[in-house]
Amino acid sequence: MEYDFNAIVRATPFLLEGMATTFKLTALAGVLGMLWGTVLAVMRFAPSRALSLFAAAYVNGIRAVPLIMVIFWIYFLLPLLTGRQIGAFNSALVAFVVFEGAYFSEIIRAGIQSVLRGQLQAAMAMGMGYTQAMRLVVLPQALRKMVPVLLTQGIALFQDTSLVYVVGLMDLLTAASTVATRDGRLVELYTFVALVYLVLCLAAAGAVELLRRRFNPA
Repeated sequence: MEYDFNAIVRATPFLLEGMATTFKLTALAGVLGMLWGTVLAVMRFAPSRALSLFAAAYVNGIRAVPLIMVIFWIYFLLPLLTGRQIGAFNSALVAFVVFEGAYFSEIIRAGIQSVLRGQLQAAMAMGMGYTQAMRLVVLPQALRKMVPVLLTQGIALFQDTSLVYVVGLMDLLTAASTVATRDGRLVELYTFVALVYLVLCLAAAGAVELLRRRFNPA
């Protein structure tokens, strides 16, 4: 079968719309997931045993469930709980924040553990509260060691966004699949999408390695 490059050219505007959705979802889910993960990580070290147990149960519970199941839960259950539809994009975003927050939490928790506990105790001895000491003393030091791993998780998040096809959200893969089925050009469109993911992920992985060497030269 002859490979038709024009099939990709003709589909470019549609594919760009899908790519924009993929990038938007990745960026928002990444930022909000890290914020939620930070909250969970801080709760794991909180003096309150109830907060610590809640955070641990949440992280372990979510990590034991497939991402696609979380997407289904949010997409079908939230409308029942809220009484109104929230849309495919918002459902996917909430699902990714819920899911990725658990993984970001473990990365951030490891970063916090890498900071000497005496620094937290010293900050609290100087009159800081637990949250303030974490925010001003511990987290800034931990961030330096966490950045490469956080970005690596961000790459995995970018790849995982392809699962939103299950709720009909028009991301890059869904857009390519729609055009491929309509025009009968599955090889061209799926090969193109695979190359896009390959190039972007390799470039991001290279950037992560450079940052790792910069922040942790040893």
